[in-house]
Amino acid sequence: MDKKKPLILVTNDDGITAPGIRTLVDVMKELGDVVVVAPDSPQSGMGHAITISDTLFCEQVTIKESYKHKEYSCSGTPADCVKIATQEILHRKPDLCVSGINHGSNSSINVIYSGTMSAAVEAGIEGIPAIGFSLLDYSLNADFEPTRKFIKKITRNVLKNGLPKGVVLNVNFPKLSEAEIKGIKVCRQANAHWEEEFDKRTNPQGREYYWLTGTFVNKDEGDDTDERALEEGYVSVVPVQFDLTAHHFIKDLSSWSLDD
Repeated sequence: MDKKKPLILVTNDDGITAPGIRTLVDVMKELGDVVVVAPDSPQSGMGHAITISDTLFCEQVTIKESYKHKEYSCSGTPADCVKIATQEILHRKPDLCVSGINHGSNSSINVIYSGTMSAAVEAGIEGIPAIGFSLLDYSLNADFEPTRKFIKKITRNVLKNGLPKGVVLNVNFPKLSEAEIKGIKVCRQANAHWEEEFDKRTNPQGREYYWLTGTFVNKDEGDDTDERALEEGYVSVVPVQFDLTAHHFIKDLSSWSLDD
């Protein structure tokens, strides 16, 4: 590898052959030396799960004969992929980790369930600047071409400026053509949630089972949120921190009589 070029780790949660990661790989090849370590099968909704009670397999694979960079297929979760990449595969800490492009939104509350973002967070924990990219289109045939210019712009800025310790970027794209996308907005995460239900059914053997369903509810009327930006046709960029401490509540909590 060329030591003058940035070393970029690419991963995702939709699996190593997913169209989204193929687009991301092609863009990253223009910016640096690429190594791909990604799940061998879809891992959506895995959050920050890691493999601790099963064996973990990781092997070099060839996705396209024309590719000159190395790619590895991992049996674990997105977070596993980052861990094994940094500990076993790469010979130095990467200059950047990018995750995605996810098939579907990871805006607002979705960030905590996201395998895509958990891979980015894992990289951040290990001191690697990281970005998660997602497109608001769940189709396997989603068109990722409109994201290329914006991914390149955001990535170049992170490579140039770095990110604060403990912060990674959550980037979401609206389902629009490049000409329709109005630009990029730095936002906060919207205060939104899923109102979930379980669809209870019975299989032919008489055993009950459930399908998780739900409705996305956004009651946040702020004009500075990721959901608002996406609705208005902008790419949303949210700086995400993985320190989950509710710092604003420490003083009040300390006033409780907890030691009585």
